[in-house]
Amino acid sequence: MVQVLDEDGTVDPWRRRVRRGRRQMPLWQELPLLLVVAFCLAVLIRTFLLQAFFIPSGSMEDTLLIGDRVLVNKVVYDVRDPVRGEVVVFRGTDRWVAQESPAPPAGIVGRTSRTLGDLVGVSRPGEKDFIKRVIGVPGDRVRCCDDQGRVLVNGIPLDEPYVVRDSPLEVPPNPKECRSRRFEEVVVPSGQIFVMGDHRLVSQDARCQGPVPIDNVVGRAFMVVWPSSRWAPLSVPETFAQLSRPAVASATPSAPPAPAPVGGVALVLPVTTLITVVARSGRSVRARQRRLLP
Repeated sequence: MVQVLDEDGTVDPWRRRVRRGRRQMPLWQELPLLLVVAFCLAVLIRTFLLQAFFIPSGSMEDTLLIGDRVLVNKVVYDVRDPVRGEVVVFRGTDRWVAQESPAPPAGIVGRTSRTLGDLVGVSRPGEKDFIKRVIGVPGDRVRCCDDQGRVLVNGIPLDEPYVVRDSPLEVPPNPKECRSRRFEEVVVPSGQIFVMGDHRLVSQDARCQGPVPIDNVVGRAFMVVWPSSRWAPLSVPETFAQLSRPAVASATPSAPPAPAPVGGVALVLPVTTLITVVARSGRSVRARQRRLLP
């Protein structure tokens, strides 16, 4: 250990007093403090930046399987609007009726663990939260089908290799049901998006429940993080690159381009963006028991 000596060769008394005051905290005191700090950091990250979501249904198969956990970027749509082909988590409107209700936790221990899990973002999602793929953005004209049974956006057919099980063509279209593949042309309203599940045979989506306000979007699912054998990014399929720009601009003004993202998360955000994030997250934190439905 290096000591600072006075001119006469003795240790500086002030430094000796400082060293005596720096007593190591006992483990039984340090460990709870570290746990509290880690919990607070997890809550802050979950509230404003990232959150893991559990997939309980097959509406996005085979892109997402039951039991998968996806990582959701909650910042990206505070600096730009959703893009066609992205997988998003959103709160359903009144038309988006939950098909199944989550079983209430049993007992005090069950309710407490559910609350703590929700705070750090590892519990099941709320009953009004859904996960789908963006097919149309504001101003797009979306319909189905062409002579090959494909969805058309602005008159351009989509080749969708991620759709393994599609809805039948022979079932007549019904605006109140999602059983048929065919549906009439929909012009996506300003400030909203048209979303569909990859498993069209079971997915309840915008075909029968209507477009979703962009303000209801929680964030972009950009990676499967569990199980480890399915760890993979959720990238935008190439078929969406051929689409023209929307005919009508979104009512929400576009922000200046954000810095280059890594893994779907921007590395640097301006101060005004952080203020927007806090304001938007504060509105949505009241409905955070997450359960993604078909």
